[in-house]
Amino acid sequence: MASSKIARRRFVAGTAAASAAFAAAPFVRGAHAAGKLTLALWDHWVPNANNATKALIDEWAAKEKVEVNIDFITSQGNKLLLTGAAEAQAKSGHDVFALSTWLPSRYAEQLVAMNDVMEPLIKQNGAVNATVEYLGKVDGKWLGVPATVGSQIKGPCSRIDLMKDLAGIDVQAMYPAGAPAKADAWTFDTFLKAAEACHKGGHPFGIGLGTTSDNVDTAGMIFHGFGAMLVDAKGNMTVKSDAVRQALDYYKRLMAFLPSDVPSWDDASNNKWLVSGKGALIMNPPSAWAVAKRDAPKVAEQLWTHGSPAGPKGRYAPFVPYFWSIWNFSKNQAAAKSLIVHLSQPSSAEKMVEASNGYDLPSFEKLTTFKTWAEEGPPKGTLYHYPNPHNHQILSVGAAPAPPRIAHQIYNQAIQTKMVVRFKQGEPMEKTLAWAESEIEGFMRT
Repeated sequence: MASSKIARRRFVAGTAAASAAFAAAPFVRGAHAAGKLTLALWDHWVPNANNATKALIDEWAAKEKVEVNIDFITSQGNKLLLTGAAEAQAKSGHDVFALSTWLPSRYAEQLVAMNDVMEPLIKQNGAVNATVEYLGKVDGKWLGVPATVGSQIKGPCSRIDLMKDLAGIDVQAMYPAGAPAKADAWTFDTFLKAAEACHKGGHPFGIGLGTTSDNVDTAGMIFHGFGAMLVDAKGNMTVKSDAVRQALDYYKRLMAFLPSDVPSWDDASNNKWLVSGKGALIMNPPSAWAVAKRDAPKVAEQLWTHGSPAGPKGRYAPFVPYFWSIWNFSKNQAAAKSLIVHLSQPSSAEKMVEASNGYDLPSFEKLTTFKTWAEEGPPKGTLYHYPNPHNHQILSVGAAPAPPRIAHQIYNQAIQTKMVVRFKQGEPMEKTLAWAESEIEGFMRT
């Protein structure tokens, strides 16, 4: 009888690989082929969310008579990242691996092409956004299928009461539950004025400018809103552009209304700021709201997740996807593809979204209207606009559209947030731009 084994892998640095691949007989869907399959998946922070994924895998394994072993690996301490790097180097490990954001392009030569999976899924589930294609497709080759689990939009989560009382903005009217946004006036200028008003009222926006991903993702959103790219899609340096100067100038004005220690914030800082009751707005998926429901229910009752403000060049929202990818050393690639197809069905995606309390986000356009987002609360409807159901925003990632080999270094080294902090602390703009150029020139040589 097919079975699924589950473990929480704790990676120990220095091991040659996270696990050994299992040899398996050729897989024929529906023919009761014997075989084994191993998976390395992101260890979810929402209680019981892993169980929903495991139940879906068990369902498939029982039908297809495949023995599946699942390792849920934490991203804390970069353990999932390190495990993937070890397996890539050793050319041995799991069959299926959950790769975040930039990793599919990093391991492009070691991943199985997924075009035969993605093309039917797109026909069935609708198109994926341009950011998913930018991150997951290289030279026409799909390197993974965008995963529901772990993928997220990092848009605004606002205090309903504070935004209304201090800034005169009714976020529920601007982003009504069950209806399209009425947010034409929600612009960068309005955002800046609201930040100033909430700062004066003693509840500043909690927007970090440290070097971790939440900080970098917000910076990417603001830079995109000005059309400010540091490197263009062809790999040309574009740091010394008017758009980049405008983004830096705007950010400098915004920083005047943020907590003084935001250059040292990490990915927990903004969550703590909001849950503590100190902040009127942060940029984050619904994780802070979920924690507030548990630890600060009075705060949770006043939280509303909604769209980003629009800049001169558009309304962008930070989108950070995971991908389910298959190593080319896998001995059971057909079975791995079949399982990923099963996990990508609308019914499977909906179960994972429900189990995550609306945190997880499918990348396909037809899978953004599940009832979980409309019904979650308090307040009911607080997550309705989280999945961008009306295609109201352009989903983006910081450092795009630079070629990924350059962009991921700009992103991981937090060049945009470092530029903002240097400029805010008094460095002349041209010196800041020259510093960024020098850093990126180094990335281009590697």
